[in-house]
Amino acid sequence: MDKLRVMTIFGTRPEAIKMAPLVRELERRPEVESLCCVTAQHRQMLDGVLGIFRLTPQYDLDIMEPRQSLSTITSKCLLGLEKVFQRDRPDLVLVHGDTSTTFAGALAAFYQQIAVGHVEAGLRTWDKYSPFPEEMNRSMVSRLADLHFCPTEANRRNLAAEGITKGVYVTGNTVIDALNTTVRKEFSFTTDELNRLDCSSKKLLLITCHRRENYGEPMEQIMSALRQLAETYRDQVELVYPVHLSPVVQEAAHRHLDGLPNVHLVAPLPADEMHNLMERSYLVLTDSGGLQEEAPALGKPVLVLRRETERPEAVEAGTVRIAGTRREDIVAMAAELLESPAAYETMARAVNPYGDGRACERIADAILYHFGRSDRPPETFAGR
Repeated sequence: MDKLRVMTIFGTRPEAIKMAPLVRELERRPEVESLCCVTAQHRQMLDGVLGIFRLTPQYDLDIMEPRQSLSTITSKCLLGLEKVFQRDRPDLVLVHGDTSTTFAGALAAFYQQIAVGHVEAGLRTWDKYSPFPEEMNRSMVSRLADLHFCPTEANRRNLAAEGITKGVYVTGNTVIDALNTTVRKEFSFTTDELNRLDCSSKKLLLITCHRRENYGEPMEQIMSALRQLAETYRDQVELVYPVHLSPVVQEAAHRHLDGLPNVHLVAPLPADEMHNLMERSYLVLTDSGGLQEEAPALGKPVLVLRRETERPEAVEAGTVRIAGTRREDIVAMAAELLESPAAYETMARAVNPYGDGRACERIADAILYHFGRSDRPPETFAGR
């Protein structure tokens, strides 16, 4: 019997981090011919992850251009993937999450009548403009997909509420699989600035802020809050902010935070450095989705710099709190965690609901079962 041809498609740094361990798992399966295609929606940040996980894609669309729009990304992905599918037709295309690459990859596969598997399926805020454009991307992919790999039971229920019940599997999140390979006790950063951080006598606050819906006044409020925290706790904390390459984010971060001695504005970090920096941190403030899953796995409390989250499991578990985008709220919540050991321990000791490091194994098992290459259904991730 011919091998099952499975093509993973991704284009951004977060997708790559979460898909890389799945690519490796598929490569270990003798029944599968694993193919990889990257769109390079984020060129530089994507390449760093490929290097860490030693992945060499069979196809690289290299679509990124300066100040690219959502329409440009989507159209270039569609046209490029059409050629890829015509040249090397897979049995299944795997896309991840909610990026423009994800939506375009699923749509391009649908146009060629190729089965689609959606990794990290079922996340919802129920507000089509928040996060933008991610909420609609993942909702539309759910309509196109044949297989849905949900990180949690709550994600499965979201799909069921939309009438999607076939081909749905609860697997855990692949980012936990990735953390198991990147976090190391004796880790050295490539920059002396990070190696010199005093994490023993000062509290390290790890920051990320880049989402499009935070552009404008929300980002002004967030940056103002970060400045106030840095100034108020000048002798107690170090803020490390790997600043996204977006010109909008770069301008706001440097305008508000340049010149503060305990603020480190650094270039975007490779996945292994980001994970190890997170492991050394005291608190994470972020508008990223992935960090809401990664930080709790390392016992780090998270304040979400958004109005809502599509990852309510961590909020319910107590590892994550929604701080919003108002300066006063962000400062008040961060101050409580900096000043109250009891409040901090309550969050730090909460149980991470997102995985046990075996999500990729379950996804591979589900694929083989779906295509009749195995008579053993995949194990369901039951949470912790």
